Amino acid sequence: MSQRFHIIPGDVPADAAARRMGMTSEAFKAALPNLIARGFPKADPDTGNFDLDAIDAWRRLRHPQLYAGRSEFGPRDASTVAKERIAALTGKKA
Repeated sequence: MSQRFHIIPGDVPADAAARRMGMTSEAFKAALPNLIARGFPKADPDTGNFDLDAIDAWRRLRHPQLYAGRSEFGPRDASTVAKERIAALTGKKA
């Protein structure tokens, strides 16, 4: 019996995780210890697969100025960003 619909996996092998990071498999494996030291999500201990959603969340956390202060990821309100920048320049609290 053939598969009726396509399932997009959430957990993927290291090769697919490497592609998500824009790296070759070899480069990913070489960089993985340093990535994990920086908080990159580890592979599942049972399957050895990586969670794509966790990888995407980790990538966004590297840019807190763009994604901080929200329960979900996305662009920040420009008025808030402007107030924070003005406060930083003038030495006053936002």
